[in-house]
Amino acid sequence: QVQLVESGGGLVQAGGSLRLSCAASGRTLITYALGWFRQAPGKEREFVAVVSRSGGFKHYADSVKGRFTISRDNAKNTVYLQMNSLKPEDTAVYYCAADLTMVVRTSAPDYDYWGQGTQVTVSS
Repeated sequence: QVQLVESGGGLVQAGGSLRLSCAASGRTLITYALGWFRQAPGKEREFVAVVSRSGGFKHYADSVKGRFTISRDNAKNTVYLQMNSLKPEDTAVYYCAADLTMVVRTSAPDYDYWGQGTQVTVSS
């Protein structure tokens, strides 16, 4: 079992930045690809970013490319999402997830473990 706990969400003005963290316990994350997803009210959960097990490959949704950066620290069993140039449309609950796979995937049902989510609100 893997337990994931997100932190770092909050309220920020448009153009601002936030850094989300997701710490894991229970098992090492080194065998998991790690992703970030988000869900806005009334919308489906959507893919944001994913990083491979080694950290050498990263993939982003078009909507966040160039503004968000995903990274991981396997020694700390933690994954991060640096969010810059935030927009009101980035407002959502952000979830980290772990996928026991050698490839990177963007579909939520493929992921094995999920955190409880952290709220990000961007005011205009």
